[in-house]
Parts: sequence; structure tokens; C-alpha cells
Amino acid sequence: MQNYLFILAALIYLVCAFLPSAWRNTLSLAILGGWLLHGAALAIDVSGPGELRVGFAAMLSATLWVSVAAYWLENRNFTLDSLRVLVLPVSAVAVVLPALFPGNMITLDGKSPLFLWHIFISILAYSTLTIAAFHAVLMVLQEGRLHARPGAAAQSGWFASALDRLPALLTMEKLLFRLIGFGFFLLTLTVLSGVFFSEELFGRAFKWDHKIIFTLLSWALFGLLLAGRRWQGWRGRTALGFTLTGFAILFLAYVGSRFVLEVILHRVLV
Repeated sequence: MQNYLFILAALIYLVCAFLPSAWRNTLSLAILGGWLLHGAALAIDVSGPGELRVGFAAMLSATLWVSVAAYWLENRNFTLDSLRVLVLPVSAVAVVLPALFPGNMITLDGKSPLFLWHIFISILAYSTLTIAAFHAVLMVLQEGRLHARPGAAAQSGWFASALDRLPALLTMEKLLFRLIGFGFFLLTLTVLSGVFFSEELFGRAFKWDHKIIFTLLSWALFGLLLAGRRWQGWRGRTALGFTLTGFAILFLAYVGSRFVLEVILHRVLV
């Protein structure tokens, strides 16, 4: 059942990614419908009586589900139509991944309520920083278009026109740092809950592994970026470089490493 919902949600996302921006109200309703189908499929797929499905595909799908919601809400307040062509195709791929890579079910018996809260907060953190990374990519493209030769900048197309309708770079930068600030706060909660409640959450004492190291490195980069913004006025390419690097490392911390362990090495993980 959920596989059909996953496929239908992916098709809606793909269609919405390339519909004309003039259909704003129709697009908004269609994206909301796809998002609801995506959420329903996830809820059916990842949860069972006293069980929870874990795996890189479920995590990535849930992350992009929240990211679509963030885009949908942002686009109601700002003209971020070009963000649609970045977020929705990636989300369409993420939607169907749980059907291809189901991961494994773990029992919740004996698990602390903190376990579910830890997962929920970590997904929110990854989702917020994912949409921040999409923002950073848009800003790179927007800045490149502003500095392009007059003849090249005059070339029009749907995506180029959408870039031209973006808010000013300073406004985009403010939005970016709001997202990074909120994402950093959530990532801090994720790290603290993982460190201080490791034995209660996972049934084992805290230990250093690739996930912890990559997560802490990403956390440090985002923290340094916010500190540099606050006291040194960092902005522009410095901010974009830190954002994309921090996101890439965070991606490796969970999704990338779990993909290697689950799909390539065939290890069952909790």
C-alpha cells in the first residue's frame, strides 16, 4: 500500500517541479497534496505495533518530507520559485528510496521515550540544514547570474527567470542565517541528547565512531560560521562555503555512512 503512495507522491513532486510558476495557487495545492501522501506513506512504512523502521532511506525520506514543508511555508512569504526545481526532484527520489532500501525494524520495547525524541529532533535538524543548503546553492547561482556578462545574463529561460525573481541577496542571506541558526540549535540538542543519554537511548555507553565525529565536525563548522557572522561579519562566499561544507559533512555523518554500511556492507544497524 505504502509503495503506491510513495510512487504517487514522487510523481506529484516531479510534475510540480516543472509546472509554470504562473500556476502558483494550483502548485501550492498540488505540492501540499504530494506532501500529505508522502507523510502518510512514511507513517505507514516506518511505524508498526511497538516497532520502528530505521535505515538511511527512511531517514532521507523523512528529512526531505520536512524540507518540502519548509519550502512550502517559505514560498508563501517570499518568491522562492526557483527553490522548487531544486527541492522537489530531490524529494521525488527520496520518496521512493524506502521501497528500494527498506532498512530494518527495531523493537521499541524497553526503549526510553528519549529515543523517539532524539530521532525526531535529529530529523528536524537535518531537514532545516538541508533546506539551508538548498538556499546556499540558490544564492551561488543568483550571485553568478548577477556577475555574468550582460549578454549571458540577458539569456532567458524558466529557471533564469525564476532566479531573477528571487528576493535580493541580502534578504536571501538573512533567510539563510535564520535557517542555520535554528538548525544549529536543533543539531546541538541532537548532539547533547546523544552524548548524555547514550546508554538510555541506545543501550550502550557513548563511544566515538564515524557518525559522532562527522556530526561534531559539522556542528563545529556551523557554530564557527554563526560566531564569525556575529563578531566578524562573515557573509557572501565565506558563508556559502561554510554552509555547503557543513551540510556535506553532516550528510556523511548519517545518510552517507549508513548507505555504505547497509547497502554495500549489508550490516544490520540500529
